[in-house]
Amino acid sequence: MTSASTDPVIAGTQFRAIGAGCRILVTNPETLGAAESLARAHLADVDAAASRFRADSEVSRLAARAATGPASQMASFLLADYLRAALEMSELTDGLVDPSIGAALVASGYDADMDEIRADPASRGADPVAVPGWRSIQLSDVNVISVPQGMLIDLGATAKAHAADTIARRLAAAHRGGFLVNLGGDIAVSGDLPPGGWNIGIELADGREAQVIRSDGAAVCTSSTRLRTWISGREVRHHIIDPRTGACAPAVWASVTCAAASAIVANAMSTAAIVLGEAAPDWLTAKGVTARLDGADGSITLVNSWPRPEEDAA
Repeated sequence: MTSASTDPVIAGTQFRAIGAGCRILVTNPETLGAAESLARAHLADVDAAASRFRADSEVSRLAARAATGPASQMASFLLADYLRAALEMSELTDGLVDPSIGAALVASGYDADMDEIRADPASRGADPVAVPGWRSIQLSDVNVISVPQGMLIDLGATAKAHAADTIARRLAAAHRGGFLVNLGGDIAVSGDLPPGGWNIGIELADGREAQVIRSDGAAVCTSSTRLRTWISGREVRHHIIDPRTGACAPAVWASVTCAAASAIVANAMSTAAIVLGEAAPDWLTAKGVTARLDGADGSITLVNSWPRPEEDAA
């Protein structure tokens, strides 16, 4: 996961929302209260629209309609925006990030919010199910979503990152100063930079800080196979599904961290890298993505211009 170290001149706040730890940092302390309020309000709207753990959310209501056959539903502007962004990431990653994996996640055992799963650690999960594929989701120009029978849309691979981008952009448009928005390790920045840029810590799954890098405006996101896990039989499963198989992606990488112009692109690339396993470094290189891949065996692979650990920011 990624985090951001504080500086004496930077103000910050922390809270939980959408099942993740959230942190907002500002260079102008006077904006902190308004920044937190904006972030909390937007994340509440995202939860109401896109959470598959709420029976009253838009995606859950659509899934209920699709239980017996193909279904359509008018989407709110917010859900349409988040789904359209997810479909763009599917195309960008050659389908490795796919919002049609909801039923496969449920079959794997990720059938409740992770806090609930951790509170009830009994073995869960079944055999993999086929993923319909992102192209089976239709989103019209007037925001009508159409899906095949049995579809459960899951925006878990893109929603947090897209929310970080959206909140950061809105904060910079409404207030003076600089902003860093960290939603569960998906980091977006906007506005004025603090002196020297933002120092961002790269954390391992056990919480140790492995490296500190400097962002001069780039978003930084981490995907991990070690943080959202549960037991199915004797198998440890995690939350990243390979859309090609419907099963959890092989845990070749403990975590992958990518930097990009936006958090949603950085997170899509890190998620796709987890899915690709051993093929990830060559794929990221070809895509021109700057990345750090921490292997399950403790190895470190740096792609493109990712700084070596000994070149850390001060």
